[in-house]
Amino acid sequence: MGSLGEQPQVAEDCMGLLQLLSDGTVLRSKSINLITQQIPLVNHQSTTVLFKDSIYHKPNNLHLRLYKPSAASNCTATTIPVVIFLHGGGFCFGSRTWPHFHNLCLTLASSLHALVVAPDYRLAPEHRLPAAFEDAEAAVMWLRDQAVSGEVDRWFEGGPGVDFDRVYVVGDSSGGNIAHHLAFRFGSGSIELSPVRVRGYVLLGPFFGGVERTKSEDGPSEALLSLDLLDMFWRLSLPEGATRDHHMANPFGPTSPALESVSIDPMLVIAGGSELLRDRAKEYAYKLKKMEGKKVDYIEFEKEEHGFFCSNPSSDATKQLLRIIGNFMDNFNF
Repeated sequence: MGSLGEQPQVAEDCMGLLQLLSDGTVLRSKSINLITQQIPLVNHQSTTVLFKDSIYHKPNNLHLRLYKPSAASNCTATTIPVVIFLHGGGFCFGSRTWPHFHNLCLTLASSLHALVVAPDYRLAPEHRLPAAFEDAEAAVMWLRDQAVSGEVDRWFEGGPGVDFDRVYVVGDSSGGNIAHHLAFRFGSGSIELSPVRVRGYVLLGPFFGGVERTKSEDGPSEALLSLDLLDMFWRLSLPEGATRDHHMANPFGPTSPALESVSIDPMLVIAGGSELLRDRAKEYAYKLKKMEGKKVDYIEFEKEEHGFFCSNPSSDATKQLLRIIGNFMDNFNF
């Protein structure tokens, strides 16, 4: 009887939820949906925030979800700003449909009185970086196209209009890394985006890396995150053969492009005091802050872990975070 040949082996096993085989096959478990549904949600009355899905990139079948305070909400403004929310997940997981991201976007729309735009993006390892960066750029350009066409005010009946002159980008974890990319890709006051005007970026526990370990990375694991898992995310998402010093992981790596000459919009970097990624976020913020002409601030939430605003959306820390983001959007007053 002839040999059937060597069977592919499991090269990477990410919590049993994602497996990369030696022949390049990717297996994803559907049980991830059951896990995300166990995360506590904040109840929002359907009359407070309206939401709908829209496709923004037909070739890759990429969708986004739009959230807007309704006419029945307590929003009294005639126009509201736009918040582009980029979800986390180590570039390997996540979607606008996940309950905890959906809940956060409802909260952002309600608390910040903003139109929230939450795009999906292609995930690794099926689509390694820079795919996620390219998709985020496409989502911003889609928003620009909507502004030019004037369609946005007809997405929802009633309620305030949309002010494309006040757009903010909020990125969570890997979404924070993507927000960094957008900030330096478009720079400050990009004519390319007109009439859309990005006014600032908020990076929440941004997912950066590096070959040399930081003190916080050498610290204890978090309840939902370990250094081994972070390393696996990089192996799965970076171009094959790249190290954690690749410029898409480490903005200050040995081969990363210089950032000093790029003018960017104001930036707020936020991390939990007990995050493995805390020192990366702090170093990123302080290095940028030292560069001439860059307005960058760093805020740390003592004892909080990565993604605390998603895992505990009703906490005092999450409420304080929302106030800080609101202040940033209003007047950059911390």
